[in-house]
Amino acid sequence: MPTLQFLARELNPWANPVTGKDLKEGSTYFMVNYVDDDMFIPVIETVVFIGRDLREDDAGQVYFQDVGSYLAGIRHGSNAADTSARAYFFCMSETQTGDIFEFESALEELMRCSLKRKDRPGASQTLRTP
Repeated sequence: MPTLQFLARELNPWANPVTGKDLKEGSTYFMVNYVDDDMFIPVIETVVFIGRDLREDDAGQVYFQDVGSYLAGIRHGSNAADTSARAYFFCMSETQTGDIFEFESALEELMRCSLKRKDRPGASQTLRTP
């Protein structure tokens, strides 16, 4: 099997998350967080943007759903008891979407993480516990 080659690219030193105003309903995004303070161990979750201000008293809130339940047809406000699937919904302020990325930007965030891990061999192998 021939090897695949990924074209080199220059990375900005900072993350490029999507802004709340640019979110598109029904589109897939990638939430990238880190479990450690050094930001060597990423956690990535695929989410679907499902709308703004879905509750009556909301102002400037954006809502997401896990991609699995979205693909299973579960929607916000539907009766989840009708299915064995479990759905996860969450919201955040439209101005606080710093960990939500489009695919290419999430990939670049992981590339930055990879470069940091190479600079400090072994730093990403063990978690420090309190």
